[in-house]
Order: sequence, then structure tokens, then C-alpha cells
Amino acid sequence: MIHHPDFYNWNRVKIRYCDGASFTGDMQAINPVTKLHFRGARIWRAVIEDLLAKGMRRAKNAILSGCSAGGLTSILHCDSFRALLSMGTKVKCLSDAGYFINVKDVSGAQHIEQYFNQIVELHGSAKNLPASCTSIMKPHLCFFPQYTAPQIHTPLFILNAAYDSWQIKNILAPVAADPHGYWSDCKLDINNCSPTQLRIMQEFRLEFLAAIKRLGRSPSGGMFINSCYAHCQSEMQETWLRYDSPMLNKTKIAKAIGDWFYDQSPFHMIDCPFPCDSTCHDRVFGPLDQPGNESQGRQPWLLLVMLLAMNLMVLP
Repeated sequence: MIHHPDFYNWNRVKIRYCDGASFTGDMQAINPVTKLHFRGARIWRAVIEDLLAKGMRRAKNAILSGCSAGGLTSILHCDSFRALLSMGTKVKCLSDAGYFINVKDVSGAQHIEQYFNQIVELHGSAKNLPASCTSIMKPHLCFFPQYTAPQIHTPLFILNAAYDSWQIKNILAPVAADPHGYWSDCKLDINNCSPTQLRIMQEFRLEFLAAIKRLGRSPSGGMFINSCYAHCQSEMQETWLRYDSPMLNKTKIAKAIGDWFYDQSPFHMIDCPFPCDSTCHDRVFGPLDQPGNESQGRQPWLLLVMLLAMNLMVLP
């Protein structure tokens, strides 16, 4: 976000993601085997309190943003972050590649739901998930944005690829659901996918769109849903704002988000199905990214908070 006419002079704070549960964990006990502390929520509070003391409380504008697990953080903590700043501060949230959906994998199993349930139980996350969701459904379901985001009151922008490469690799076709590696080449490069695999991925896209449409077309919210095979599009200049960056309706990601934040124009765009979008920067994974070598569930992404004099931007 450095090279952007709307945000170039903002103060930025990047919070390294380190807890494994989008800063929701809060277990008093220490794991006796691994000696790990699952206390992401305490880390979050300590970091934010430190930033407030250093001047963030005087911010005029603030964006809580993040990519992947950081994007999920931006959704789960959006309203609580808004509540920490004065009513005179313009506060909005941006989730990049954090809209993980609850769908069955290619074997018909509820792999991702089981995985999220394990995370919530291991980290003791239930008490730190939005009460508007946990009051009406099981806590682990509230780790999915499709059940939580519709109740968020702070303006929220969703940036996501409909064929999100992490979700295709880890939600739709995880190793556990594909023990013979039928999906291996397809997950490395979408151009390697067979007609049958592409049909399944098109069905995944429709399920993703059904989940995202739960948000409606709120005038304060926004969305940029393209049909790329990608994951995280706001952290690299080539996809954020460059001469050949992805576009929807002739608008690049940085322009869409800048206009949305400053209330210059709303942006709610959903792309046509793959392979219609020639502006995509589709991800091609190398040999070291073979499904058997990837770290299932590990999400080493960051949270960024940005402030500008004082405008703030926080990124997980």
C-alpha cells in the first residue's frame, strides 16, 4: 500500500502473525508436551494497547487489514477494533483472501469444519469470537466469515479470488481427501486441471459466491471478487497497483479500495467464471510446493494496521 495516491503518506504498523488462530486464542494452561502458549487474543490486546498509547488513539482515519489468516483476523476483530478508536475516526476493515468457506472436500468430508473446530477448541477461542454469532450457533462455525461477517457493523471490504489457491489446495482438495495425488498437478497450476477438475472448481466458485452473497450489497461495504487462481492480492505491487494489475470493470484493486475508503464511489463487483479474466496473475506453484510438502493449516500471514497522521492502517 506504499505506492498508492490515497495511502502513500499513511503510518503503517505490521503485526506479525504468530498464534495460529487469528488472534483469538486465550488458554491459561500451557501445553505440557509442546510447551506452547495459545494466547493470541492477549497478544492482540497488548499490541493494540501499546499502539493506542503511542498515538493511535488520535488517528483520523484507520484501516484494519490483513491477508489470509490476517484477512480473517480483520473480520473477526473488525468491530472490536472500531470500538477502541474515537467516534470521530473513520474506521474501516479490509479482508484480503480471508473469506474461508465451509464446504465439503472432494471426498465428501467436512475437512475444513473439523479443522476449524480443532483450532477453536485447542486455542479456547470461543470467548473471543463475535458474540453475535456464538449466541446462535456453535463457536467453531463462527470462525467462518460467512456466518460472522453479516453481523459486522463496521464497513468491511472483501477482496478475494473465487478460485482462491489456498482454499482449493486445503479446503476443496486437501491431501487427506486425495491420497493418490490426483489433484497434485492441478493444484500447482490451474492450467493443468482436467475438465472434471475444472467442473468441480466451478462448483466451488458457486458455493463461494453463495457464501459471499450473505453480505448483501451494503452501501458501506464493498467487494472485489475476481476469477483468478490466487491468494492474497493486496501485499504485492504487481497485483495491488501496477500497469498490468488485475482489474474488474476496468478498475484495479488499489483504486477500488481507495475510492471505497474515502466514500468516493462504492464497489461491489464479482467476476465472470474462469478463464474469462485476462488480467489475472494466476499462481503457479513450484516443485517445493507439491501438496505432500505443504504445511497443512499453517498460515504465516501478517496483520497490518495503517494510520495517517494520524491515519492508521493495521494489517494482520
